[in-house]
Amino acid sequence: MSSDSYSGRARAAFRRGETAAVARMSRDEVARARAAGDAPAEVEALYMLSRLAVRADDLTEADRLASEALAVAIRAGQRHLEERPRHVLAAVARMSGDLARARELYLDSIALNVALAQPKTVNSEYHNLGFTELRLGNIERAREIFAGVREGVFAEGYDDFVPYALVASAVMAAVDGDWSRAARLLGVADKAFRALGQVPDPDDAAELRWARELTTSMIGQDAFDEQYGRGGALNPRTTLATDASSR
Repeated sequence: MSSDSYSGRARAAFRRGETAAVARMSRDEVARARAAGDAPAEVEALYMLSRLAVRADDLTEADRLASEALAVAIRAGQRHLEERPRHVLAAVARMSGDLARARELYLDSIALNVALAQPKTVNSEYHNLGFTELRLGNIERAREIFAGVREGVFAEGYDDFVPYALVASAVMAAVDGDWSRAARLLGVADKAFRALGQVPDPDDAAELRWARELTTSMIGQDAFDEQYGRGGALNPRTTLATDASSR
């Protein structure tokens, strides 16, 4: 994917948190793609707009845009175009609390990405499924999934996924009541995102907030800040490799 293409530029800007720029270029791209009958480009632009709606916590609009993108993909008869809209629909279900539907949609997304031979996306969708299982109360299943994701990161060299795997480790430390470790992992996760010049995806950002608020409430702000600062001095990749909280 060329960084000079709309898709490359929009996704990079989204990861940097440049919401207004992504919205502007995506609306322009929808108009251009529709005029040109360019279904792949239209799907991509609608997908980006749906991600912006998720980031703005407008889940109704995110669902509408992702559903519109999926309809364009289905009409085009190109199955690979369905992958990103289906991902957003699963995320919307998860964030709106419809966890049973989210699980079903993530499993469908995993199956689609397996069929499309996209192992990196399979790994990231398992990450999302792990949080869904966690919120359904299936803690050990979530732990097992996160361990598998972490193994995939190292086995396949998915270095840009290290921050997200650290989110899972931090959340699991909080679930386990290991407050000092949770605070340190939150610190190193934030450092990992900064090192890539990125902000977390909205669903992961929500998980980070949950872990931060719970941990702070349990040990107090001063203790949290101390451990968080220690985490900020750690190496993200090494910390992920040695952390045992999600095993």
